Amino acid sequence: MGHRYRGPIESSPPPSPSPSPSPDADEESVRVIVERFYAAFEGRDLDLMSDVWVHDDTVVCTHPGWASLHGWAAVSASWFAIFEQSAPMQVFVTDERVRVEGDLAWVSLDENLLGAGGDEAGTTVSALKVLQRTGDGWRLVAHHGSVVVGRPE
Repeated sequence: MGHRYRGPIESSPPPSPSPSPSPDADEESVRVIVERFYAAFEGRDLDLMSDVWVHDDTVVCTHPGWASLHGWAAVSASWFAIFEQSAPMQVFVTDERVRVEGDLAWVSLDENLLGAGGDEAGTTVSALKVLQRTGDGWRLVAHHGSVVVGRPE
């Protein structure tokens, strides 16, 4: 069963413990950042979206149907455009899988979007997020989304 992220999450993400965090604590911290990402997405909240990303030229984001965007300036501008020009969407996340290896983590999941492109049935986007441990905790360095057009049999 999927879960839905709605509205802002009021608490700050927990900082990564030091010096050697447990795998469970890291996984939970990564999940909190992903929850905040979807809260920002549904709430069209640029400040919250900004809080979950690294702000440098190494970040990359590929929205469904877009060319890859490199650097925080381009990525943040894309979120501004999406929030200003797209209809609000609800997100139900399914098949979420988190993997943490040292200071990097990746999360694969399916975004089930209601309200995307005016399609009443919704759209599914297969997404991959890469996060890096920073001095401020886990932050996104890459996001890739690809529209699912069918599942293999």
